Amino acid sequence: MGEDAAAIGTKATTGQDAAAIADELQFLVGALVRQQRAVSPAREVTLSQVSILKRLDREGPHTVADLSRLDKITHQSVTVSAAGLVDRGLVRRVPDPHDRRRKLLLITHEGKRLLSERRGAGHENLTDAIAGRLSCAERTELGRALTLVRRLLD
Repeated sequence: MGEDAAAIGTKATTGQDAAAIADELQFLVGALVRQQRAVSPAREVTLSQVSILKRLDREGPHTVADLSRLDKITHQSVTVSAAGLVDRGLVRRVPDPHDRRRKLLLITHEGKRLLSERRGAGHENLTDAIAGRLSCAERTELGRALTLVRRLLD
C-alpha cells in the first residue's frame, strides 16, 4: 500500500501485474465517479434515489421488490428511498397491469429531467477535461483503452 499512484500506474502499464492494474482502475473509476457527482446540480437526492431513478429510466417500471433484488439492497431501504422520490414527484406508483395488488414505480417527467441535468453537467465536465487536458494522440489512446475496459464488462 506504500506505493504512490504514479508508481502503481507505471507498474500497471508494464502488463506484468494484473492486481496493480485492477487497483489503479478501481481507484480511477471511483475518483471519476466522485468528480462527476461533485459537478452534478444539487437537488438533495441521495445516491440510492439516483440509482433507482437511473434503473427506472433505463429499464422501465419496477416494483420495490424488483429494485431491492436487482440492486442487492434491503427492501426497507428501497421503500424509504422510493417514498422520498414519490413525495418529490420524481416517481409515481401505478398499478401493475398483471397483478392489481402490486404497485409499480414509474419515473416521471420531472425525474427524467433531473437525470438529464445530472448527466449533462457530468458529460460537459468530462468533455471539457478530455478536450483541455489531453492531446489528440492521448484522446486516441484513451478511446482504445475504453474498448479494453468495455471487454471487462462482457
